[in-house]
Amino acid sequence: MPNNSGKTTSIWMEQANVPVASSLAENIYADVCIVGAGIAGMSTAYLLNRAGKSVVVLDDGVIGGGQTARTTAHLSNVLSYRYSELERIHGQERVKLIAQSHTTAIDTIEAIAIQENIECEFARIDGYLFPHNPASVKEIHQELAAVHRAGLADVELVQQAPIAGWDTGVCLRFPQQGQFDPLKYLAGLATAIQRRGGRIYTHTHVNKIQGGTTTRVETSNGFVVTADAVVVATNSPISNLATMHFKQAAYLTYVIGAKVPRDSVTTALYWDTLDPYHYVRLQKLDAEHDILIVGGEDHKTGQANDADARYARLQQWTQARFPMIEEITHRWSGQVMNADDGIAYIGKAPFDSENIYIVTGDSGLGMTHGTIAGMLLTDTILGRKNTWAEVYDPARARMGAIADLISENLNVASQYLDWLKPGDVDTVEKIAPGTGAVVQRGLTKVAAYRDEDGHLHEHSAVCTHLNCIVNWNSSEQTWDCPCHGSRFDACGQVINGPAINGLTPVTQKSVS
Repeated sequence: MPNNSGKTTSIWMEQANVPVASSLAENIYADVCIVGAGIAGMSTAYLLNRAGKSVVVLDDGVIGGGQTARTTAHLSNVLSYRYSELERIHGQERVKLIAQSHTTAIDTIEAIAIQENIECEFARIDGYLFPHNPASVKEIHQELAAVHRAGLADVELVQQAPIAGWDTGVCLRFPQQGQFDPLKYLAGLATAIQRRGGRIYTHTHVNKIQGGTTTRVETSNGFVVTADAVVVATNSPISNLATMHFKQAAYLTYVIGAKVPRDSVTTALYWDTLDPYHYVRLQKLDAEHDILIVGGEDHKTGQANDADARYARLQQWTQARFPMIEEITHRWSGQVMNADDGIAYIGKAPFDSENIYIVTGDSGLGMTHGTIAGMLLTDTILGRKNTWAEVYDPARARMGAIADLISENLNVASQYLDWLKPGDVDTVEKIAPGTGAVVQRGLTKVAAYRDEDGHLHEHSAVCTHLNCIVNWNSSEQTWDCPCHGSRFDACGQVINGPAINGLTPVTQKSVS
């Protein structure tokens, strides 16, 4: 039996070969400045650049180094919310546009890969949605009717998914889905952008975004990008203090990669209807093996520190259904921003300047939502009408989603009670090398991390976004905010918004 080991890295990250870009070293101007070099930012930059706009892309890491590197890269018009639920929230006509937009996004990725000759292993495959309980067929029949009302007429009911030895029960087959290697795709976009004169700067942290007739994007190294418009594509928007963060919630999702004999599992996308659901796909490894990629076990960011147990449950679920797995080769987690009504927020940032745009709330479909953002924001900036604009408007309010909105914000409010709780340990002497913990010191809460050499690094445990108390994530060795999903590395540097600034250092250390 395979054990629950595996590298703590995504399969894409270890194979990544994205172009190397320098950091910003001068003040510059562009028609559009895009903050974030993931799938949303790079898609937007590419399409604007192709339309004749000068673009600058800034990222505080490397191209695709954020959540795009942690995706499982499903290209699908099957969303995290079932179509029957989307129809209740958005209405039938809007749901047709939602289905159309994701279908078009897959087509667009395929077309760009062909036009730009990007070797990203794009493939068209079927997708199968099956009930988590094979005896529960009513929801599948209801979903089929909703899917057909959404305009996906080629979706059909089949007796089971094509997985040898596992009777999934009746399920829905969604043809013309897709998969690809996301970092190889971004590498191709980067090459195409730079070939057309677009500029990409990595390891360039944005400190401030200021709207106006001409926008200013200020960076930590002192240089400024001025532009006619700014697109904030940072997974969770760093330009918005509160508004958008009341309309979405940050979740961590877990993934394992398992080696299986080549062709022992039919290449397709698979999802069950559990909440949180499982999602499965194949990736070619070598002449003899594939990697079976299985994800699930989601929880709110910063509200659990039991990754090993979640990886173990994923392995147990996988072994019970795919007994041919030989060993676990990879495991990783990624952060998903779940919108309160199941689809992304793409467009003008609410309560901000007219020329500040955002994309967030990917809701588990980051690859297609990011591509939709590229198309929609390009049309918006160019002044072209786009029929999806109202559907994805960040200022929208959907009364059908009010229960989720209230529930998530009550959860956020409860996290502030952490101010009243004692620390994880009563003294830093109990913190072992390679671990971290929150320590109470008078009225102050300290995020204390001891590195492998035994040196202690102390920072305020107060998130620099809206003052929640961060929690230690032992699997990723990060400090995670349980309110709005900001994440910081072990030494306090911000690695995921909405926080812009790192945790504040504590200068006086009681123990070294």
